[in-house]
Amino acid sequence: MFTPKWKKEAMLLVKGARKFVHYKRDLLKPDRIAEIESRRQDLLDAIKAKDLSKVDEASKQLRGTCENSLKGQQPPTWWEENVEVMFVAIVIALGLRTYVLQPFRIPTGSMQPTLNGIIGTPTPEKDWPALPTRLADGVLRGRSYVHEVNKSDRRLAFKNDGQPDIRDIQFLHFFSRSEIHFADGSVQRLPAPLSQVIDLGLRDALGKAARNGGVMPAGTVLCEGTIDAGDLVLVDRISYHFRKPVRGEVFVFDTRDIPTKPQAPKGGRSELAEQGESVTHYIKRLAAVPGDKIQIAPPNVLISGQIAHERGFENVYNLPLWNRPGQKGYSLANADHYPNPKLLRETDSMTLAVDAPRGMREYCALGDNSGNSLDSRYWGTVKEFNLVGPALFSLWPVTTKHWGFIR
Repeated sequence: MFTPKWKKEAMLLVKGARKFVHYKRDLLKPDRIAEIESRRQDLLDAIKAKDLSKVDEASKQLRGTCENSLKGQQPPTWWEENVEVMFVAIVIALGLRTYVLQPFRIPTGSMQPTLNGIIGTPTPEKDWPALPTRLADGVLRGRSYVHEVNKSDRRLAFKNDGQPDIRDIQFLHFFSRSEIHFADGSVQRLPAPLSQVIDLGLRDALGKAARNGGVMPAGTVLCEGTIDAGDLVLVDRISYHFRKPVRGEVFVFDTRDIPTKPQAPKGGRSELAEQGESVTHYIKRLAAVPGDKIQIAPPNVLISGQIAHERGFENVYNLPLWNRPGQKGYSLANADHYPNPKLLRETDSMTLAVDAPRGMREYCALGDNSGNSLDSRYWGTVKEFNLVGPALFSLWPVTTKHWGFIR
């Protein structure tokens, strides 16, 4: 506040010269660096001596030396500067995504109504609202209106088990889609996973192809209706490095070494049986931690023989059970959905390893939508090395009542 103006300006020049050397060291010749450092020292000596004439002269010399040090170098154009800024921004964003906060799109309904997966609703095109309403729905609700038809007469490609070759894929590593493969090598992409588009017309389209000797006629409607995007959540990738996972919280884990592929149900289709093994991450509620003994006594979760009373469990106990009228809360595994489930009867239990090598301690994951969730009841425990982090924040859509911190 009381420093003279001449001294402030001189000190700023000293600092600026030092930054110039640091930023341009790879372009400056050693003799130029030495000359700039010498001029900086001359200016510092003049400031210390409080000789204004010497300060003025030393400032001119230092400024001129810096300006002439890269005389042959062309200054960056506006285009180069903007590319550099965008590159730095991308690197920072990738760093945050990898080590701090990762966006995760929920593909299935296993956590409803706590969090929404992708929801498909059959709606004839004639009943769609006006374009402004559809645009608003896209922004606020993540809803898209889809009408996909087969482009030409094509024979379906079939897998070794005799089923049509239809695959769930990840588009741009972020969007869940599906693809129909045809015998001529062509592929038609559909705007949602198989478990959603099957109800939007694909089931009827496949039936028509089966009646036509495997050939799908041109103009066949593959899907028609609305698709509500799954909730976009931010996953905290850093917390588990500093604290232990907490029973009852919602968390994300990868599926390495977890046998998540379900089998077809006996006597018909189910949502559970159509969750593809292409999914590399799951989001569930952390039901038990290392050292716990977990059992399912519908509608409750038992930890070491006692009902779990964490807030997340209490909410689920009162939820209607999907596809089972009159029932609530958690259900036991269904043997029709998966071979050799772990929690098939009330007497079945899992004791989670705690005294295990680093990375091998065990956790239990259960979906809030218990009747429609492929989870630890079927394939067992989640190992410590699978953990990604707690689900922190539901970012979008903003009209589902889920926006905010996840509980």
